[in-house]
Amino acid sequence: QVQLVESGGGLVQPGGSLRLSCAASGSIFSINGMGWYRQAPGKQRELVAVTTSGGTSNYVDSVKGRFTISRDNAKKTVYLQMNSLKTEDTAVYYCNVEWRQYSWSSYIKSWGQGTQVTVSS
Repeated sequence: QVQLVESGGGLVQPGGSLRLSCAASGSIFSINGMGWYRQAPGKQRELVAVTTSGGTSNYVDSVKGRFTISRDNAKKTVYLQMNSLKTEDTAVYYCNVEWRQYSWSSYIKSWGQGTQVTVSS
C-alpha cells in the first residue's frame, strides 16, 4: 500500500502565499500522474492542478497564473505553490497520486488525508 502525507495548509490573508506538499511512501515501483484537488464547503471536489511523469501540467482556469504544481520524483513528492490567494481558494486540498507496486501492475489512484487552506482577512 501507499501512504500520502500532506502538509503546508493554514490560514493566510488575501494576497498571501502557501506551499502544499504531499509525500508518497510505501511499496511503490513508479508514479505517473500527481495532482491536487480541493473541496469547499457545500461544493464538489474539483481538480486544481495535475502533472504527469512526462512533465506536462494542467490547471483549472481559476488558478492559472497564481498556482504552480511541481514534483520531485526522487522524493516521490508533489508540491503546490499558491500565490495571490483569494478568499474563494478556501477549501480542503487533497493530493492524488497515480502509482503502481510492480512494473506489471495496473496503476492505482490514492488520496491524501486533506489539508485545510483558509484565506481570510
